[in-house]
Order: sequence, then structure tokens, then C-alpha cells
Amino acid sequence: MRLILALGNPGHRYRDTRHNVGWWLADRLARRWECSGFVAVGSTAWTASTTRDVEIHKPLTFMNRSGDALVELRETRDVDPLRDLLVVVDDVALGPGRFRMRGRGSAGGHNGLSSIAAALGTEEYARLRIGVGRRTDDRIDMAAWVLAETSSHEEEAILGAFGRAAEAVEHWLDHDIETTMSRFNSR
Repeated sequence: MRLILALGNPGHRYRDTRHNVGWWLADRLARRWECSGFVAVGSTAWTASTTRDVEIHKPLTFMNRSGDALVELRETRDVDPLRDLLVVVDDVALGPGRFRMRGRGSAGGHNGLSSIAAALGTEEYARLRIGVGRRTDDRIDMAAWVLAETSSHEEEAILGAFGRAAEAVEHWLDHDIETTMSRFNSR
């Protein structure tokens, strides 16, 4: 079983924020793969099952506690984080419309990734980082920046990259993270 864990925050208030672009891609993948929709699994995630032996999960624990959802999911699923887990997350270091696959690395100040690493006891797991851009004013708190809605221009760029990002996810499902990075990460 492969597991795609798309990080975000539950609730209408956060739906259109930069921090929820992982959920946006999860929704796109579910439509692309004709999933029946997301349903509650346990108390910590919504899940969409696919015909590809893949589950797409959207944690309900809020971003900073995403690892709690992963712990619960791993209690009932045989998942090797090095091979079977892909975390989808927003990234302020990448401009809107850009994405990068990674097989390991630090959280880079991202609390959701820190929570995942703490739950796994390692930073070696695949992740798809979706660019949301840097704050334009250093006086804006980083939390306020990622919890704000995107501009229409940013949203258009982010959504415009989803076709290729979905192809990267599908390539990862059929290959491995290193091969996928070589093929999809722009230089």
C-alpha cells in the first residue's frame, strides 16, 4: 500500500490558504483517479481510496500536529515510510507554480514537516513541496502569510502546475523518489 499524506488545516476558514495547497492537490488527484470521495478514517484523517493500491489522506489534526494523524494511520496500515509514503506540503521557498520532489531533508521551518519527522523518527521520507512564494513584506508574520488566502495570480500559477505535479506523483507510484526527482525537478 502507498500512502499520500497531503498536509493542511481543516475548516472553511483555511480552505483557500497557502497552507492548504497540499489539500488542493489531494482533491485534484482524487478527481483524476476517479475516487469516490474523502471519508473519515479514525478520528484524524479524511481518506480517498484508489484502484491503484494507494490511499490519499488529508489529516484533520491541523498542520502542526500532522504527525499524530500519520501515527494513527500507520497503526492499521503496513507502510514503509522510505518506500511507501509521500507527504504533500506547501513551501514558501518556491515560487507559486513551482514544485520539487525530495527524498529526505530538514523541515526547513515547516511545522507540519517537523511533526511528520518527529512521528517517524527520521527526516528520510518522500515529499512533494508545492511553491506558494515568499511573503512580500518582512513585517508580515510567516504564520499569517501561510494562513492567508492566495491572490488570484498566485492561485492560477499554483493550479497551473498541478497537471505536472500529478504526473510526478504517478511517476513516484510506478518508480522511486530518486528517479522521479531526476525527471520532474527543474534545475
